[in-house]
Amino acid sequence: MTSPYPVPPAAEEPLGSVTRVLALSPVPAASEDQERADAFTAGSLPQLSGRVYGGQVVAQGLLAAAATVVPDEDGPRLPHSVHASFMRGGQPDEPIRFEVERLRDGRSFTQRRTTALQQGKAILSMITSFQETQPGTAVQLEAPEVPGPEELRSALEIFRTINHPVAKFLGRTAAFDLRHVEDNLYLRPAAERSGRQHLWARARGTVPSSASQTVHRALLAYMCDQIMLEPALRSQGLCWQTPQMSLATLDHAQWFHRDVDVNDWLLFVQDSPTSQGGRAMARAEVFSSTGQLVSTIAQEGMIRTPGPEATDQAGHGRWAIRLDDGAGADPHVG
Repeated sequence: MTSPYPVPPAAEEPLGSVTRVLALSPVPAASEDQERADAFTAGSLPQLSGRVYGGQVVAQGLLAAAATVVPDEDGPRLPHSVHASFMRGGQPDEPIRFEVERLRDGRSFTQRRTTALQQGKAILSMITSFQETQPGTAVQLEAPEVPGPEELRSALEIFRTINHPVAKFLGRTAAFDLRHVEDNLYLRPAAERSGRQHLWARARGTVPSSASQTVHRALLAYMCDQIMLEPALRSQGLCWQTPQMSLATLDHAQWFHRDVDVNDWLLFVQDSPTSQGGRAMARAEVFSSTGQLVSTIAQEGMIRTPGPEATDQAGHGRWAIRLDDGAGADPHVG
């Protein structure tokens, strides 16, 4: 039976809740003849939307794959890329089973396929690639000059000013502090209709020093899903409280270039090059506070809004912060 990947719990909440849910449990082998069962189970954090948060499943799937990668004489092999496809929404009150297929163990690279299932049906399929630490030429884009996080308003402060159950839920459970350089999209569309934005993010609390680089990369994958499609909303003149808006992640690709520290402020440089057919593309380059490019992310999502003939104001806008009634939910579900 394969042991789960070690995820040391953070002492502070709500970050502690995230680290605990990322600590998977092993599934015992089906028979004595089966020496190794690469399968794990996990729970989910509660969501007002009634659906599992997509970033959580990606992070759990990455750690399930990492549990099957045995360190070699050159040290641990770190995840350098993730390619995930979402197939259906998960139920937060149902356990998730992660099955890992060992695709390849090469001299430098290792690949794993992880399938996340609920009630026997796949909700996510992803391939994670790992590489041993190797020398090579280092070249990167330069980080743009933007105001620092200490000059910007925290999303947590904004949530505390809104007397609404969704805002209160986010202020209590959000494990990362987010600070937009441009106008935030929580209550209204941005003043300028543009497909670009800059945003700082940092964990609320401290990830223990015993946490590995793989855990930090999983936490970055966890966090980024909630903000990836914001440039697309910006370009379409939408916000999180747009009535009847439906939004979901379709697929997620992420590359890790250098060590990640989610205890540090991370700068997201984001854009959305295109939207069409109810789908939108979004990209992000993630820099450390010292200007190191640590990750590149690409995502396609579904964004649907009602046509002019629509009259039902309840609609599917259950991901939005809505001030008119009790409807609402987590502002992003994969």
